[in-house]
Amino acid sequence: MIVQATWAESKEVPMSIIGGLDVHRAQITFDWVDRDSGETRRGRIAPATRAGLRGWLGELPSAEGAFAVEGCTGWRFVVEELQAAGLVVHLAEPAETSSRRGPKRRAKTDRTDARLLRELLEQGRLPSSWIPPTWILDLRTTVRLRKTLVDQRTAWQQRIHAVLFHHGLPRPQQELLSGASRAWLERVVLPPASRQALAIALGQIDPLDAELAPIDQWLRTLARRQPGCRALMTRHYGIGAITGPDHPGRAGRCPPVRRRRPGGPRHRPGHHRVRLRWQAQPRPPVPPGPRGAALGAV
Repeated sequence: MIVQATWAESKEVPMSIIGGLDVHRAQITFDWVDRDSGETRRGRIAPATRAGLRGWLGELPSAEGAFAVEGCTGWRFVVEELQAAGLVVHLAEPAETSSRRGPKRRAKTDRTDARLLRELLEQGRLPSSWIPPTWILDLRTTVRLRKTLVDQRTAWQQRIHAVLFHHGLPRPQQELLSGASRAWLERVVLPPASRQALAIALGQIDPLDAELAPIDQWLRTLARRQPGCRALMTRHYGIGAITGPDHPGRAGRCPPVRRRRPGGPRHRPGHHRVRLRWQAQPRPPVPPGPRGAALGAV
């Protein structure tokens, strides 16, 4: 682990640390200040791994404090390690955090990003996001995996439609992958190269279907049993057994929305869009310091 830092004068007194962490694949840039002693440290942790971050946290002079982490790729292991170390964690919403930077007067760097997170946390202006529990994070991973498989399956279906249209053939009346449509695809006259493209596309779709089947079954079972999923499916039009498990943590935090009846304005079957309006969430407190009540809570 490589840690480069700029050290201020250190005092062996109880500390309350406020800091920001800018996470990247190669390194984690940190900027924190001890509001009791005035000690500051800035630098980077490389490589950006769980073990490296854990070692850095073990070197902190105090186990009391709060850190802000931007909600970008890699935030999960950083938040888990900070929480395991007993620190208060604020997950910053990336777009809102960037908007509060103000007019750019100098080049944007990792150090300025880490300092911005720390300053917004100190000032009580950090736009915090909800940190889901572990089981919801794992559930989201499964839902995103399913979406990736569905996107791949759709791409191969589009290739089949493109081959048919390129040769002036009609679109199958039934679903493309139904038994009747597959039988028709076997009989249709195509050049050898196009026939090969068709066979490869179908050969890619079948394994994807096999991978999707158990995931879909598991998500439907979860949606029927999990109270948050049932609440979403009941209260929000267009959320079903497959899409419901992607938002179980939102059930108690989203106000009810008005449903759009089928056949109403701008209604297209199979293209339901639901706008979820988020309510403000309570933020974890920042340890109090000598700078006044304005810095005592976020």
